[in-house]
Amino acid sequence: MSIRTVGVIGAGTIGRGVAQSFAEAGFEVILVDISPAQLDSAAAQIGRDVLVQPMLLGKPAKEDPATVLARITMGTDLAALADADFVVENVTENWDVKRKVYEQIDAICRPGVIFGVNTSAVPITRVGSVTGRPAEILGLHFMNPVPMMDTVEVVSGHFTSEDTLNTAIGLLTELGKEGIVVQDAPGFITNRVLMVTINEAIFCVQDQIASAEDVDKMFRGCFGHKMGPLETGDLIGLDTILNSITVMYESYKDSKYRPAPLLQKMVDARLLGRKTGQGFYTY
Repeated sequence: MSIRTVGVIGAGTIGRGVAQSFAEAGFEVILVDISPAQLDSAAAQIGRDVLVQPMLLGKPAKEDPATVLARITMGTDLAALADADFVVENVTENWDVKRKVYEQIDAICRPGVIFGVNTSAVPITRVGSVTGRPAEILGLHFMNPVPMMDTVEVVSGHFTSEDTLNTAIGLLTELGKEGIVVQDAPGFITNRVLMVTINEAIFCVQDQIASAEDVDKMFRGCFGHKMGPLETGDLIGLDTILNSITVMYESYKDSKYRPAPLLQKMVDARLLGRKTGQGFYTY
């Protein structure tokens, strides 16, 4: 199947980045979100990022924002995905929410259309089991900011076919990104390691071993990381961190994945990081 139209579900930080990446690569994009305000916010952010992100890399913008945005059709009805050749889902890391979305789009989309699950921790095999197309389900774990990141974690579920993997990797190549295939397990590779690191860094702040600034300074100075774990948590969103590590805690039944009480407290207070203007740092 020739892929020219890509459906993107969810217009949050990652979803809008996925939509922008496909639109900049020349694909027609159908961006769906339940919130009109979120779609308006996504359009404004994409318009800014098309210009700003290349500047951060010392490059000129490939196209003007209006041209990129013209390739993105936005709406609140999943029925629009009937025209999609490939779908990337980016809704919240909550299985009950994701399950309902997949049950709906499985009935809407044509047979053979691949669904890419953009998740930090939800098992891909579980997603495939609630659809009539388990061989066409795989994980596509995009990193933030999506247009600037050149690697994607591609997750093969129990039922995922080789054709599905090859199609997805070829599609990522068209975006200028490398897909690295890993097997299905809660947290996969990136978040199985990263979420524990961020969570343990939060424990260090909670236990008053060091300030958030000093924890991050250690990682930048000692290990050469571009960002420390708490800066990274603020960038991802502390609610996403909590949801992801909770999924792993429930999946592995291992105490090393227990969420730090400070993390839960900050999420309850809506101190989620960059997207709310306050997390471990003020933005």
